Amino acid sequence: MSDPWDGPAGQATRSRRTQVPGQRTAEPDETGPPGGRPSTSPAPAGAPGERGPRRLSRGRKVLKATAVGLSVLVVVTAGAGWWFYQHLNGNIHSVSLDGKGGTEKADAFGRTPINILVMGSDGRTSEKDCKLGGGCSTTGVQTGSNADVQMVLHISADRSNATVMSIPRDTMSKVPACKDGESGQSTPGYYGQINSALQYGPACQVATVHRLTGIPIDHFVKLDFSGVVKMSDAVGGVSVCVDDDVYDTYSHLKLSQGAHTLKGVAALEFVRSRHGFGDGSDLGRTISQHIFLSAMIRKFKSAGTLTDPTAVYKLSDAATKALTVDDGLGSVKKLIALAGDVNKVPTDRITFATMQTAPDPADSDRVVVGPGARSLFATIADDQSLTTGSGKKSGAASATAKARATASAVPASRIAVTVENGTGITGRASVIASALTGQGFGSTSTANAPSPATSTTLTYGTGRKAAAQTVAKALGLPPSRLKQGTGQDLTLVVGSDWPGGSTYPGASTASPAPADTKAAVSDAHASTADQAKTCAKVSPYKTVMLDGVPMTPAQAYAAARSKPDSDA
Repeated sequence: MSDPWDGPAGQATRSRRTQVPGQRTAEPDETGPPGGRPSTSPAPAGAPGERGPRRLSRGRKVLKATAVGLSVLVVVTAGAGWWFYQHLNGNIHSVSLDGKGGTEKADAFGRTPINILVMGSDGRTSEKDCKLGGGCSTTGVQTGSNADVQMVLHISADRSNATVMSIPRDTMSKVPACKDGESGQSTPGYYGQINSALQYGPACQVATVHRLTGIPIDHFVKLDFSGVVKMSDAVGGVSVCVDDDVYDTYSHLKLSQGAHTLKGVAALEFVRSRHGFGDGSDLGRTISQHIFLSAMIRKFKSAGTLTDPTAVYKLSDAATKALTVDDGLGSVKKLIALAGDVNKVPTDRITFATMQTAPDPADSDRVVVGPGARSLFATIADDQSLTTGSGKKSGAASATAKARATASAVPASRIAVTVENGTGITGRASVIASALTGQGFGSTSTANAPSPATSTTLTYGTGRKAAAQTVAKALGLPPSRLKQGTGQDLTLVVGSDWPGGSTYPGASTASPAPADTKAAVSDAHASTADQAKTCAKVSPYKTVMLDGVPMTPAQAYAAARSKPDSDA
């Protein structure tokens, strides 16, 4: 794609040059007498055919004036391009990530993947967002926000594939100690709903997701309600379809069965709808959001979208106004480079998935990390593709991959570990316990071992081998360090062979085994961005209320015929 700022200058320069008058070569009949015969005598001074000093001086003046005009035009158009570039940079709001997201590992060729946390904020921090999101009638403009949409965008080191993993907002997780550098809000850390971490700044949300998944997070991108509206308008609308009539009385999305092109507020209503699709929970919403984003990606990649200067300007202006990013993405140049990386990946190799969940034993309205999620996390962290080069799902490639899936059969959130310090080094048990909680493990406790230990061991009770394997994998412990005991608990004794760090010394650094797609995407509602005919499935349950009566979204649509559709 040509640089949009260079184009106008180049076009103007070429246009002006075609108008520069050249010195004409005299035709035979221009200088001769009537009848067309050339004269053999000198022409008198000032005659039409004269090429004396006066005519030459006028030509030079014309060329000089034209050159000056061209110079001014080049300076003006270049200045406009520079103004536009500075204008876009000035739109961007960026904040520091403070190193909260971990560090990427380079592949054998020195290339590194990119992991970006994409957040959709529910903040009503302006009158515009209050109007779009509602809920401000009694509170007015609010402060703070939650990350109601959280997606980890992974772009492989070789830029051949990408994965987008949604984390439901209802997931319970440990939020680490955080302080927002802009608002001053701080927390010593707590166990709560994962989306609440954004109240302590984007860096805190990044740290929380990194702690839950173990995936390094390099950057973040945050949009609010008005940002979604601006972006959907800038691309000229996004094409989606629904498999039945739907009226979500909460997000106000109202669409008839079939295909629709959504812009502005209608697009916002679609991506916000959690009662219109699936079972009325956040899980159904993530799937419809994947359908929307897949369509948007196809629109970006379609012919003409990124080659039309007007479209590029609108898109660039909208994007830079709509986004809050970390300072690693805080310039137009960096955002363009990121867009280029995404554009390299074919649509059939962009996989969308939703983190597997299980009901929270303490609250039926909340979820915890479920079976298979650890395998999905490991697949992303290890830079493994969820599709083959042809775009088809890859199969289980080795016994090692199968063993990984087996080890992940017990969710980390359901595993409690007692960590005992047998090294004599103060704080070793706390370091390992923090590493475990950072990877989403449940209750951990620390103590001193009854006696010094030269070797690290993980003892597990009857029927707890799979749980022990999950712990061992998280810490890099070899199978030889596991042993069965008599109780029901898992007890890790840190020996003098592990004097520092949170990963066991000598843990394998070999390339990870090929991903077991069946384990990684099992119950993850996986799809690829090329699936243009996929329709969002309208909820068959009574998930909405109309005039105080519970209804299915299709029933509500039929009962609200007088209300215009969202895309009307």
